[in-house]
Amino acid sequence: MKIVVTGGLGFIGSHTVVELQNEGFEVVAIDNLSNSSESVLDGIFNITGKKPIFEKMDLRDKKAVQDFFNKHNDVSGVIHFAASKAVGESVENPLLYYENNINSLVYLLQELKELPNANFIFSSSCTVYGQAENMPITENAPVQQAMSPYGNTKQIGEEIITDVAKVTAINSILLRYFNPIGAHPSNEIGELPLGVPQNLVPFITQTAVGLREKLSVFGNDYPTPDGTAVRDYIHVVDLAKAHVVAMQRLLNKKNLNKVETFNLGTGTGSSVLEVIKAFEKVSEKKLNYQIVSRREGDITEAYANTDKANNILGWKAQSTLEECLASAWKWEQKIRS
Repeated sequence: MKIVVTGGLGFIGSHTVVELQNEGFEVVAIDNLSNSSESVLDGIFNITGKKPIFEKMDLRDKKAVQDFFNKHNDVSGVIHFAASKAVGESVENPLLYYENNINSLVYLLQELKELPNANFIFSSSCTVYGQAENMPITENAPVQQAMSPYGNTKQIGEEIITDVAKVTAINSILLRYFNPIGAHPSNEIGELPLGVPQNLVPFITQTAVGLREKLSVFGNDYPTPDGTAVRDYIHVVDLAKAHVVAMQRLLNKKNLNKVETFNLGTGTGSSVLEVIKAFEKVSEKKLNYQIVSRREGDITEAYANTDKANNILGWKAQSTLEECLASAWKWEQKIRS
């Protein structure tokens, strides 16, 4: 069966391509290379012995999306990662985020609705919950007003998919994930942020390797045990495997509703300072960090209740925080060597 992975050379996309190929799927990866590199194809090949079909294209180009599905008219499913994803950048440049994240989704769904049996997995985010009132966060937690344009594009995306499902044959699963980190154990693929990283762990590893002078910790006055923000950090390979399980659920018609929603996390919250200490332990390096003011768009804490994914998908995160950080450090050392 042929599965399309948009953003297929990106961080989560490339790891999902690997897991799909390991399960015997034929994969077509779409990427505009705005935040990735074509060299990722070599890493995928070195792990699986096979390169996915690669189509360099921008999903904001409606004609290109139409031409793609005319060419690949035997698609069984789409996993949609392609999106801009930095909270801070979205606050500074909201129109970029609305154009990129919404238009691309609409153009994809316009083509998929023409297929007799389309299966769609949407890369959503725990940001749709905003600052949830109760921890851990279940899928029944109310979707709060978004704290950033990025978070809003994920909310709007979920609403679009839900509306489309009512009037088309498209079956969808919305995967709301928490904070993906780490790298493939083969050390062949990992996170490759262009420019200054927007996420904590690549900034940690770049500081440890000497690329950044110091790490900024945004706020130590949150109402948490050590004053720093708490997040749920999940290994990217665990996350990738969940996408394969979700796609198999749709292909095997096991879904109970046209649109299903699952949280993907570990169920454990870790503060910024806890992540720093865990990294210092596994790397045996002291990090140069400073406390600075809070960052606009950030929330106090978010970690998942994963019971639904554990029980219904039969999926559970396996890696510990230290294992995640060790793999991220190993990858950082490789790409800087």
